Amino acid sequence: MTFTPDVTEMLARARADLRMGVPVVLGDVLVLATETLTAQRLSDVLALDAQPVLAITARRAQTLKAHAYDGDLARIILPRDATLAWVQSVADPADDLRAPMKGPLAAMREGGASDYSTALNLVKSARLLPAALIVPLADSAGFAATHALTRVNGAAAASHLNTRSPLHSVVHARLPMEVSEAGRLHVFRPEDGGEEHYAIEIGRPDRSAPVLCRLHSACFTGDLMGSLKCDCGPQLRAALAQMGAEGHGVLLYLNQEGRGIGLANKMRAYSLQDQGFDTVEANHRLGFEDDERDFRLGADILKEMGFSSVRLLTNNPRKVDMMNQCGVTVVERVPLAVGENRHNAAYLATKAAKSGHLL
Repeated sequence: MTFTPDVTEMLARARADLRMGVPVVLGDVLVLATETLTAQRLSDVLALDAQPVLAITARRAQTLKAHAYDGDLARIILPRDATLAWVQSVADPADDLRAPMKGPLAAMREGGASDYSTALNLVKSARLLPAALIVPLADSAGFAATHALTRVNGAAAASHLNTRSPLHSVVHARLPMEVSEAGRLHVFRPEDGGEEHYAIEIGRPDRSAPVLCRLHSACFTGDLMGSLKCDCGPQLRAALAQMGAEGHGVLLYLNQEGRGIGLANKMRAYSLQDQGFDTVEANHRLGFEDDERDFRLGADILKEMGFSSVRLLTNNPRKVDMMNQCGVTVVERVPLAVGENRHNAAYLATKAAKSGHLL
């Protein structure tokens, strides 16, 4: 019998722990998500007989003028008198303009950083700010057992976090919609316990012919609330309308809110935009890349549904390239330029200038 959780299941448990503020043991280090860190747990960390560090991404380090000796991350040595406010100000750029000087920040350069890099990837996958308080442990197994903490093998975690989880069809059912009464909703669930993704099928598209398709990333603010800060809502409705008019199509609704950083971090980026930063600059200050989405998910779903070629409704050449690389042939890029207004004109200009969108 095998009731013991495997590494995929342990990572799902670790994500939940970190979101609640509970530390986890990853490889040979103790990991606490900075966003959910408490003053008491910070005090406990400082009382340990080891040098804690604050791991931040190279993007965040660049903003803070800190040295990222480890390539994709910087290990900031935590001062013994560090306060919760200081730790969180290094991780969160909300007050950067008011208090730009966080340092001097001393970055560690000796020793391996593989567990630290994996810890940051784990925190990011939990949709938290990409920053973690990390402490090396002499006896990680004993420490985890003593404090009843989730413990994950570092090498196994690194491999799993760098591999997208397989998606499986859960259910599909008829869904009459305003644009077409011949609608059907398919639900796909990843094995790693992450967000489910959806395919809205209009009509009965011929699997042997290129299908009109849109890869649409979830946008709560634009799709549901009618936000004028982006063009997502108009693109969603225009794509569905065109599929309804043609009588067939597939819209993939991928739960990758905010270019893959989650709704909370997206709102942090919006707040930074209100301070004068564009959308790319805001993501970088938060510690993220320009775009953290994985469009390979769309190719996986299309192939699972039996499609091998598409007419892709998009202004983003990256989506076209990714589909072709993943074995789904894009026979035509169908432009979808809708929704520009005075509130999102600068945002759309940034997408064109910095992200290569064809607008």
